[in-house]
Amino acid sequence: MKIKLLVIGKTDQKYLQEGLADYHKRIPHYLPFEFTVIPDLKNTRKLSEDQQKEKEGELILAQVKAGDELVLLDERGQTFRSTEFARFLEKKMLGGLKNLILVIGGPYGFSEAVYQRATGKVSLSKMTFSHQLIRLIFSEQLYRALTILKGEPYHHE
Repeated sequence: MKIKLLVIGKTDQKYLQEGLADYHKRIPHYLPFEFTVIPDLKNTRKLSEDQQKEKEGELILAQVKAGDELVLLDERGQTFRSTEFARFLEKKMLGGLKNLILVIGGPYGFSEAVYQRATGKVSLSKMTFSHQLIRLIFSEQLYRALTILKGEPYHHE
């Protein structure tokens, strides 16, 4: 199974870029991985929040092919312990899924069309994090889940 992490907008902070680079270098040791950035929209001052979500939604859905599974990182999603998230991924792998796309949306969330296309939602916390910081948190959790599945000592309960 290949995992694609799809995000809206570039990562601005150097410490986040360095952390992402570290985990994104590690993850491919376990499975094919792609990190895709959809550029920030231009002239958003003229757009309402809904219009911005719609435009971002079109760009997100353009990245999804038939047969891909789309899971949103969303505050209203299912929460997992790290070991449970590992089992969630394992189930997808054992089920024969070829491409799992996980999406971190922009600051206003997702359009209705994206919610309709998605097969699931995952929440990393009841707390709110910036959409840039959550990239690093999720990347670490993805790496942790993969080490759990391999029985490696990175994760301790």
